[in-house]
Formats: sequence, C-alpha cells, structure tokens
Amino acid sequence: MRGWNDSGRGPLSTRHVRWSEFDWHIVVLAGLLLTIGIVFVRAMSLSLGNDELTGVNFEGHRQKLLMAVPALLLGLFVRPQWLKRNAWVVYGIALVLLMLVPIVGDERNSARRWIELPVLNFDLQPSELAKIAVIVMLARVLDQNELRAPRDWIAPLLVAAVPMVMVAAQPDLGTSLTLVPVTVGLIYLAGGRARALLGLAAMGALVGVLGLSFGAVKAYQMERVDTWLDSFTPEELIAARNGPGFHTYQARVAIGNGGLDGRGLGEGVANETGLLPERDCDSIFAVIAEELGFVGASVVLGLYALLVLLMMASASGLRDRFGRLVVGGVAIYFGAHLLINVSVNLGLMPMTGLTLPLLSTGGSSLLATFLALGLALGLASHHEASLDRDAFRPY
Repeated sequence: MRGWNDSGRGPLSTRHVRWSEFDWHIVVLAGLLLTIGIVFVRAMSLSLGNDELTGVNFEGHRQKLLMAVPALLLGLFVRPQWLKRNAWVVYGIALVLLMLVPIVGDERNSARRWIELPVLNFDLQPSELAKIAVIVMLARVLDQNELRAPRDWIAPLLVAAVPMVMVAAQPDLGTSLTLVPVTVGLIYLAGGRARALLGLAAMGALVGVLGLSFGAVKAYQMERVDTWLDSFTPEELIAARNGPGFHTYQARVAIGNGGLDGRGLGEGVANETGLLPERDCDSIFAVIAEELGFVGASVVLGLYALLVLLMMASASGLRDRFGRLVVGGVAIYFGAHLLINVSVNLGLMPMTGLTLPLLSTGGSSLLATFLALGLALGLASHHEASLDRDAFRPY
C-alpha cells in the first residue's frame, strides 16, 4: 500500500502531492466560479449606483485575491502527517486569535470582530480562519474515534463549542452558527448515528430557547428573526422596507426583477441604484439572480453544487481517515455557505452576514476559502479505493 510521502521535517513539501491524481476538474470548476465572481464585482464597481467612498472597490478585491494566493499554496503543500500531528497547534492559534479580538479588535457597528494589520493594510477576521481550524481539529479528534459510547462525543462537541461561544460573543451569531452544519456533517461522516444527531439537535434547540429566555440573544438579533417571520407576508415586508426589513426587501426585489433571463450584466436595479446593502459580499447572489435571471442563477447554483459533490466524491476515495474527514469537512464548509447565503437572500432564513465563497468579496473570507480549497486539493491527491471499514456512507 502506498501512503502519504512524509519525508522531511518541515511543515511544507511538494512531494506528497500526486499530480497525476490531482483533482484538476475541481480546480477548473473553482476557477470558473471565481471568475464569475470577479466579473460581477467588476460590473458593480462600474455601475451608476457605485459610490466612491462606500461602494464596491474592484481594485481592493483584486489585491485581496492576490493576498489569498499564498493561503491556497499553504493548504496545498502542507504535509498531511504534519497537519495531523499539529492539529492542536492550528486549533490553538485560532483560539488565541479569537481571544485577542475583544482586546485589540476593531469595533464596527457595535461588533468587535476584526484585528487590524496596518503593515499589510488588512483587517483580519479570526472567526473565518477558525472555521478551517475546527475542520482540521475535528478530523484529528474523530480520526481514532468511532463515536460508539456517549463519552466519545464529548471531545468533538467541545472542539466546536468553544470557538462557537467565542464568536457568538463578538457578537457574530451568524458566523458562529455556520459551525453547526460543519460539526454535524463531520460527525455523521465519521460514523455518528442519525438518532444521536437528532437528539443533539433537540438539545441545541433547548439551549436556544433557554438563551432567549435569559436574554442571551441581542435585541438586534431578535429583530432580524421578527422581521424574517413578518417577511412571509408581502404587506408586512413592504411596510418594513424603510426600517428593519430594508435589506430583506431589497434582496427580494432584486431577485424578483431578474425574471427568467435577467436584466443583463451590470444593469440590475441593485447596481444602478446602489440600494442593496453588501451587494458585493453577503448579497451577491441577489445581484446574480437579477442580472442573469432564473436560468443563469440556476446554472451558477448548479456549478456550485457540483463543486461540493466533486469534493465529497474525492473525499470518499481516500484511504486515510484523517484526510477523508478534512476533505469532506471542506466540502461541507462550501455547501453550508451556499445553503445559508442563498436561503438568506431568498428570505428562507433570517438575515445574517455570510459570504458566498469564491463569488463574494471579503479579505478574511477569501483567505479561508483559498486555504480550505488548497487543503482539499492537497489531501485529495491520493485517489485509491478505501479499504477502511469506516468508509463514508453512500451520499
């Protein structure tokens, strides 16, 4: 049996990457989605509604893309066995960065989530990198854990719960909750029983109810939930369009304006008026739906879903359990962002700030996206039939 080539003592090496088994189809698909995002961001920057001070800055997006390339190479060339042995270090660094946020973080809109790096002219959002660290650490914890006894669940749940609480305290409940599908998905892929996961979901719902009862949820977060509930009635949403329902209303209007074949690149009302908040990041799907229409938006969604499925297929063909879980976790990471971002823009979930990886702008999000993609490509370059008895279930 051939295993990972782990020669050398440093963390980086090109020897373990089997270029003959490299997932070039995933690279092409990810590159296509990235190009679509670049085209739309460029169109936004040239639109009539773009403001020079607060609007979309294409040059800034281009610079952040270039800064994220080293993260892609880092993930691609990190030695698998080094990553497995030092997963605690990666996870610990992520927790340290999260602990620094309340101390040295930059506060914006009543939230402290960013650490300003003046030398690099970059605002780091540790919560984005924490998602990747959780995937790596969960894969390490679940590597030798078959989740047969109740005590086997303690370590993986703690790994996810600690950063979730730290991120939620910033406050950033939306980003914190993105760790839920990643954790549940990895536990399921590692062999967790569906019945146990349902019980865990019930416990989570109970904790949420208690949190509401004891005032753990911020007033603005409850307002978002109330606005979402009211948005199912057109009259209520229209009545709130100049208040708490402004973002939801503008996103829904933009998507509705797209019709079947769209209004054309850069010609959507969202771009021409500049009224849609965060149209280059959190709400980029609404812009795509308006300018490409139902047909074009469906194609983009299909390409994104195919990317997730191809990553999961690569994971299922890996012999090593740790690598299999990391690649599977990255697939879930992309899938969770797709589901939540699109659902929010369609009004199927309460409004929350979450980017759509590869398509949206955002420095820290791009770093995390490129790092995750590099890890998946590097670890998945070992396509051999899995002989492990705990191979993934059919999906």
